[in-house]
Amino acid sequence: MIIGVIREGGKENRVALLPEHIPSLLKKNVAVLIESDAGNSSCASNLEYAEAGAAIQTREHILQNADIILKINPPKEDEIPSGKILVSILNPLTNTSLVKKLAESGVTAFSLDMIPRSTRAQAVDILSSMATIAGYKAVLVAAMSASGTIRPSRVLILGAGVAGLQSLATSRKLGAVVEVFDVRPAAKEEVISLGGKFIEVEGSRDDASAGGYAVEQTEDYKKKQGELIHKHAVQSNVIICTAQIPGKKAPVLISKTTVEKMKPGSVIIDMAAGSGGNCELTRKDETVIHNQVRIIGNSNFPSKMPLDASKMLGKNYTNFLDLMIDNEGNLNLDFGDEIVASTCITRNGEIINERVMEIISLEET
Repeated sequence: MIIGVIREGGKENRVALLPEHIPSLLKKNVAVLIESDAGNSSCASNLEYAEAGAAIQTREHILQNADIILKINPPKEDEIPSGKILVSILNPLTNTSLVKKLAESGVTAFSLDMIPRSTRAQAVDILSSMATIAGYKAVLVAAMSASGTIRPSRVLILGAGVAGLQSLATSRKLGAVVEVFDVRPAAKEEVISLGGKFIEVEGSRDDASAGGYAVEQTEDYKKKQGELIHKHAVQSNVIICTAQIPGKKAPVLISKTTVEKMKPGSVIIDMAAGSGGNCELTRKDETVIHNQVRIIGNSNFPSKMPLDASKMLGKNYTNFLDLMIDNEGNLNLDFGDEIVASTCITRNGEIINERVMEIISLEET
C-alpha cells in the first residue's frame, strides 16, 4: 500500500502529514510518498520527511503511483487521482460539480468534513480540530485589530460550536466580558461553564437528526433573533462570527444597519465568510472597513497557524487510515463502519452518499 501527500499550493500553508506522522504508517507496512516541498510552509523540510522514512517525489509520480492520496483542500481538475482513493475535505454538500467529476473518474472519495458527531469519531473529527485552532486565532487577530480600551473589552460570539467555545475560553483568558449566542439551547450549559453569558431567544427549533448542528429557524424566530443580536452587537467591541448550517448559506446575523450603530474601532471576525458570512458586509478573504468598523472575512484561520494545525490534521488522517488499512498494510474498507460509510462520497463510478445525492437531485429538477 502506498500513501501519497501532495502540496496544497495557493494561500494554504498546512500539509496533510508531518514527518512525525510517518513512523506510525511505516509500522503498518505502508510506503509514504511526499511531494517535494509539500511541508515547507509548515516548517517541515524534505530532509526531515526523508529521515522519517518517506520518499520525496513529484506530484505526477504520486498521482500515478500512490493507492491513497491525502489532501486538505478539494483537488483541482488536474489533481483528481483517477481510479484511486482520495481522502480530503471536499465540501460535497455545496461542491456537487466536483463530486460528479470524482465519480466519473472512478475515484473512491472520502470527505472528512462529513464525519458523524459521535464519541468514537472524535479521533478523526477534522472539523473540530481545525475549529479549535480557528477559535483561538480569531481572538488573537481581534485583539490586535480592535481599538484598545482601559475597560475590559466586550466580546459577542455568534455560534457556540467548537470554534465559538474556543473563542470564548481564549477571550476570557484575556480578561474580556463575553456573551454568546446560539440557536441550540443545549449550548447554554457549556457557555456558562466557560464563563460566558448565554444570549437566548425563545422558540428555537432543534432537530435531533441534524447530529448536533444548527438547523434553519422560523421567520418569527429570525425576527426576534435579529432584534436581540442587534441590541448586544452595538454594545460590543468585538464580534466573532462562527454560525453556519451544513450545506447551506451562512445565516446573516449582523446587518449593515447594526454595523453602522457599532462603536468606532470595533472589529468583526467572520469565520463563516467561506459560506457567505454572518455579517451582511463580509467579503471572503478580504478586510472591509465600514463606518470605522473593521470586518475581517477569514474562513481559514488554521492556515495562519500551519504547524499546530498540521499536527492535528496529521493525527486525524492517520487515525482515519487506521480504519482503512490493516496491520499488514492491506486495504480493508468496512462500509459497515459508520465513520467509513458516512464519509464515503463516491465509489465504483457512482455517488453513494445519500445527503449529496438528495442535493444533486434537487439541483437537477
